[in-house]
Amino acid sequence: MAFIKLYKQKLEENYAFLDAIFKSRDIQWGVVSKILCGNTIYLKEIIALGVREIHDSRISNLKKIKTLDPDIQTVYIKPPAKQNIQSIVRYADVSFNTEIYTIQLLSKEAQKQNKIHKIIIMIEMGDLREGVMGEELIAFYGTILSMSNIEIRGIGTNLNCLSGVMPTQDKLIQLSLYKQLIEAKFNIKIPWVSGGTSVAIPLILKNARPMSVNHFRIGEALFFGKDLFTGETIEGMHNDVFKLYTQIIEITEKPDTPTGEIGENVAGNTFSMNDIEDLGGTSLRAILDIGLLDMQPQYIEPEDIEITIIDASSDMMVVDISNSKKTYKVGDFVSFKIQYMGGLYLLNSDYIEKVIG
Repeated sequence: MAFIKLYKQKLEENYAFLDAIFKSRDIQWGVVSKILCGNTIYLKEIIALGVREIHDSRISNLKKIKTLDPDIQTVYIKPPAKQNIQSIVRYADVSFNTEIYTIQLLSKEAQKQNKIHKIIIMIEMGDLREGVMGEELIAFYGTILSMSNIEIRGIGTNLNCLSGVMPTQDKLIQLSLYKQLIEAKFNIKIPWVSGGTSVAIPLILKNARPMSVNHFRIGEALFFGKDLFTGETIEGMHNDVFKLYTQIIEITEKPDTPTGEIGENVAGNTFSMNDIEDLGGTSLRAILDIGLLDMQPQYIEPEDIEITIIDASSDMMVVDISNSKKTYKVGDFVSFKIQYMGGLYLLNSDYIEKVIG
């Protein structure tokens, strides 16, 4: 048995910390909920915080949010696929867009549903994921400006998600300049300049953000309190809103070296004798009731620092408990701190129970 626990008070304190930062700087922000994978129990906890804007990359998750609270502003945070246009207009109040063809489809569908669909035009600024090229932005904006049932809510960019390009002050100044160019060209006001995700928080804390960048989408910092520039925990935040607990199903002293002809294991890895310092050694091994179907070992860390993860197969993970000061027995739980990607795997697994602490 394995379960992931969300610690409610820590979540509330992280949210209050971030909300105070943004309100004091007159910044609008929304919570990115995609790590929750549409889990209704956890979505209710997010809504209970007082969140009025939730971002997600799965339409089914936005549908659940609208079912829980139809007044929450939902934002679809990737360019819509053609086959999803109808659902995007129905369940997302706002969507990120980079293609004229797609916006034309959104316009037609919004007319059918008698809705105004809001869009954010995403701009390519070096990370090489989604975004309109800067030299094409003015023409792009002009083409969609008069489309019926479409409201251009603003412009935005996504950094650090693919190539690792960081949202430096220069990058956000460049985004501000795009805002100025568009407003001057078309004599309009752009409500949102969405400057990115949790990775931008260190700039905000240093007051290095251009004032016109007035909107952010925050997920990882809320749940993990992480400064993505340094890798450290942001002072005043919790890095363990989530914890994984998995049960011991076997404890046995076993040799460190496998015996027999060696081939690839189920994950495609081959055991290397070079990894073993003492070929005649043994270790006290515990088998945990969790495997690669539910998580990736590199994204979790035992809270007992004397425990070492050896490896995992599809449904079981082996750890070395030889050096632990604790006396473990079969049936005990081993707890793990979780990284962001680890949380995505675990919360996406139907085999991991989700509880609140």
